[in-house]
Amino acid sequence: MKAYLFDLDGTIFESMDIWGQVDIAFCKKHNLTHEVNYADVVLSMYFEEAAAYTKTRFNLSQTPDEIVEEWLSMAAEAYEKVQLKPGAKEYLMILATKGHKLAVATSLPTQLLEPTLKRHGIYDIFDAICTAKEVGCGKSKPDIFILAANKLGVKPEDCLLFDDLFAAVKSAKSIGMKVCAVYDKTSHKDWDAICALADYAITDFNSMPF
Repeated sequence: MKAYLFDLDGTIFESMDIWGQVDIAFCKKHNLTHEVNYADVVLSMYFEEAAAYTKTRFNLSQTPDEIVEEWLSMAAEAYEKVQLKPGAKEYLMILATKGHKLAVATSLPTQLLEPTLKRHGIYDIFDAICTAKEVGCGKSKPDIFILAANKLGVKPEDCLLFDDLFAAVKSAKSIGMKVCAVYDKTSHKDWDAICALADYAITDFNSMPF
């Protein structure tokens, strides 16, 4: 492969639990009922999209931007302690040392992703940082993956994406990308479907089969 693309939450970062906790805290603060299917609906959205949906679903007086700022404030302290998936840094360093092109493709805002990557010493190894906000849609559409490939100067079919979400795997495959699914417990119910669609599947980066 000419290039490698990496999601962050649930793929490189052990961070998906944070957003479940933020959802619960946000609902409690605003006296909302935390509905079971809410997290499933917003999972593949980017922040502004999820905030607009949340405002409409719960009839909130806040603007989407205000909701996003509240979420980021709630998550900021937790991200200061976020760890990487086992073997993730070592694998990234191997790819970088071999001269492969690397990109981040994530829905996570720059306010959280940049300090977390820098804290773990891997921010500078990426040739491109792509966020869903740049393309204006979540990973149920392949726009962010097309953007990442373009920034790296390669075709989508020459990229290998690492991601933990079924929606991301599906959209990346629709444009000819190879995909390595990364297990995360928040996607457990979709794991069989993810594995059936992805080209490879791993539980962590210490179990790389190739």
